[in-house]
Amino acid sequence: MIRILPPEVADKIAAGEVVERPASVVKELVENAIDAGAMRIRVDVQEAGKRLIRVTDDGSGIPADEAALAFHRYSTSKIATAKDLERITTLGFRGEALASIAAVARVSLLTGTDRDQPGVLVRVEGGRVLGVEPRAGRRGTVVTVENLFYNTPARWRFLKSDVTEMAHITRLVSAYALAHPEISFALHAQDKRRLHTPGSGKLHEAIIATWGLETAQAMHPVELDWAGIRVHGYIGGRSLSRADRGQLLLFVNRRWVQHALLARAVENAYKGLLPSGKHPVAVLNIELDPAVVDVNVHPAKREVRFHRLRDVLEAVERAVRGALAQEVPTPIRAPVVPTVPGAPLRKRRPSREMVRLALEAQRPPETMEEKTGLSIETGLPPLRVVGQVKQTYIVAEGPDGMYLIDQHVAHERVLYEELQNQPSQVASQGLLEPLTIELSPDQATVWEENRDVFASLGFVLEPFGENTILVRAVPAMLADGDVAACVLEILGELEEGPADTREHRTRASLACHSAVKAGQTLSMQEMRELVRQLEQTAEPRRCPHGRPIFVHLSWAWLEKQLGRG
Repeated sequence: MIRILPPEVADKIAAGEVVERPASVVKELVENAIDAGAMRIRVDVQEAGKRLIRVTDDGSGIPADEAALAFHRYSTSKIATAKDLERITTLGFRGEALASIAAVARVSLLTGTDRDQPGVLVRVEGGRVLGVEPRAGRRGTVVTVENLFYNTPARWRFLKSDVTEMAHITRLVSAYALAHPEISFALHAQDKRRLHTPGSGKLHEAIIATWGLETAQAMHPVELDWAGIRVHGYIGGRSLSRADRGQLLLFVNRRWVQHALLARAVENAYKGLLPSGKHPVAVLNIELDPAVVDVNVHPAKREVRFHRLRDVLEAVERAVRGALAQEVPTPIRAPVVPTVPGAPLRKRRPSREMVRLALEAQRPPETMEEKTGLSIETGLPPLRVVGQVKQTYIVAEGPDGMYLIDQHVAHERVLYEELQNQPSQVASQGLLEPLTIELSPDQATVWEENRDVFASLGFVLEPFGENTILVRAVPAMLADGDVAACVLEILGELEEGPADTREHRTRASLACHSAVKAGQTLSMQEMRELVRQLEQTAEPRRCPHGRPIFVHLSWAWLEKQLGRG
């Protein structure tokens, strides 16, 4: 039997497409404030937005006689005809935000267009307008959302912990603060300020306020106009990377978007410059004609579709490569000897090597080890250390051949298994002078909710002002390592990864930052001790992140290559 859904049911279904979590509410309200021309936007949340979300702006406001109409589905001031969808220049346009939010929460809207004109307060609950009351005139809008999902309790089961939901809100507000540096943003959680940007119009100052001075100083400007596409913003240099993509922000006409191919274009430009498993830090705005961008793809407006995707990807990669070229010298290429036009080509007799290679190609295929002599899938027999090459690889010999051991990942494996065999509390070492580390607002939120994790790893951390922590003690094994980089990487693992692998990932990060580095000279005694410890590990072949620790060159292969076979 076919039936028409009651309005309240239809509204809740629509709300499910737009309002997935508290951050979805913040997104819609912040975008409305930006579209209204606000220069100051403040976001207040309680209990990670589950109990209260309030967004206050000084934008143009809504005329008193139109305020209640704003809660009707598909009511909007931003488009009027289907043709308007072809050139959308506002963040909002679907006319679903307020109606969807009001369908699953208790909402009040206080708005006015001028101090000399009366304002209005509209109260809505479960999609029904309960009252419209006159208020004193003010310019701007205050939207208060309380008890989100109070009438759809099943949705509560899909919400994550407060730290996760707060991290989503913080990241979203941070993203729009970076997309619109001319607007001053403030974020308060539990009446404590988490973020405040100056609204000076200077992106670099917004980055300082959002991600900290140290991060901002390691970033380089990007500016490129190519094929009708402008790419501008800031990117991190080789010294700045993260364990996740949380600080790789991409905007299309200042709309924050999730686009895997755009992110890959940025990362392609960094190939060979960042360590394995690391991701770049970037704030990039891509500006192009709105007519060649389709933003009406997803109800929550997170995705976009390009009419000239290939050109956009090339523009992004060109822009990032160009900025990196200012930091990374271009490799010197061997000179190419030009041929003289019209000169006859000389016939050359094939060399002995060419003949040998031709005969080799006719032989039956060999196994990888037979062909190259390299193997990483064998265990470690007792080894005798011979020396070190490139201050990175330990050369050792065993009964079955030569071993090249990556000293960093070998030590990483040793330290990781040492951590796994320790009790829950890792040994600490106090610092002579405390170290301060600046955090982004979302990193500060993650730290506050995971203090016990850092304590179990041997860190003694204290709050030190807004979004800054003081390090008083570190794990004993990290005493000579980069403490700040280790803390930031662990925060990234806590924020991004699944809970069931959290202990493995955080301990692997600690082991990685505590291990000896590539380029570090080791004495013979240090190398012998490291190899001895590696031989005793449960998994001597791969580091905790999965990288091979050594390669094996068999005696048979070496003798064959040297004509002794």
